[in-house]
Amino acid sequence: MPSQRGTHVRYARPLAVVALLLPLAACGSDDDNPSNRIPAKKSSPTESPRPGDQKVTLSWKGEKRVYTVHAPPGFSRAKSLPLVVAMHPYPGDGSAAAAISGLNAKADDKDFLVAYPDGLDKAFNAMICCGTEDDVGFIRTLTKRLASTWNADPDRVYATGISNGGDMTYKLAVELPGTFAAIAPVSGGFLGTDAEKASYKPKAPVSVITFLGGADPYFSAMDKGIKTWQKRLSCTVGNPEELHRTTVEKTEATCRDGSDVVVYRLPDMGHSWPKGAGGGMSDPTAGISATDLMWEFFGSHTRKAG
Repeated sequence: MPSQRGTHVRYARPLAVVALLLPLAACGSDDDNPSNRIPAKKSSPTESPRPGDQKVTLSWKGEKRVYTVHAPPGFSRAKSLPLVVAMHPYPGDGSAAAAISGLNAKADDKDFLVAYPDGLDKAFNAMICCGTEDDVGFIRTLTKRLASTWNADPDRVYATGISNGGDMTYKLAVELPGTFAAIAPVSGGFLGTDAEKASYKPKAPVSVITFLGGADPYFSAMDKGIKTWQKRLSCTVGNPEELHRTTVEKTEATCRDGSDVVVYRLPDMGHSWPKGAGGGMSDPTAGISATDLMWEFFGSHTRKAG
């Protein structure tokens, strides 16, 4: 079984050679380590907020970190726009997340910003994979920069991702309280050692919309994870609904902290993005569009106080 940085294979997709790595124990943010409370010296990225794509590089804790910002046509800092942080699978980078999700076209149509961070060594230090980098701190820095430099609306910041990137959305929801109004993990899960701790849950309301494939080898683990999330947040789950002309099952839940959880279970889908824009991780036959549904969900959720 392949390995990298002391980890084992996390996911395997039947239609393409893509693996996600599983460490022996989940790695958390090291923000609580006193040695990390002294801010690292950062570069001063030259950014010129404007429509289109722009790559930004900064130094974060001794590492060169990169993210790409996509702004819609007619963008102006005079108007505060929503922000979606979209995270790639392992192995991948921001361009892979853009290609799979089709979020650039959606942003151009609906007028919002998208940021695509690159994980180091093509991965994020998410729930069970990969590495030890402080990706939580990096994405905190990224969202703050986008609020200050691009005038992103701090009450309308969202996160999505697929596979390793989907796992990362759960970690961000828990470890960056008050940052994200909602998350949309696609073929990702609330998994690993941290997720098993009763105390590991958001300290401020974060709504969730997620998409799980019944033919995904890790469906059972991811399904268990979202049920754990709902139980931990004292959510009341409604009866399953079969969507018209599809085999897709939808459940909705309301939680004690005021957040919502919507789960789409697609019995015939593997480790994929429902009706993604392209690439081997897109499933054009899924019957629903994850990108369309998540944006609709994001549009109805703004940041709530804890």
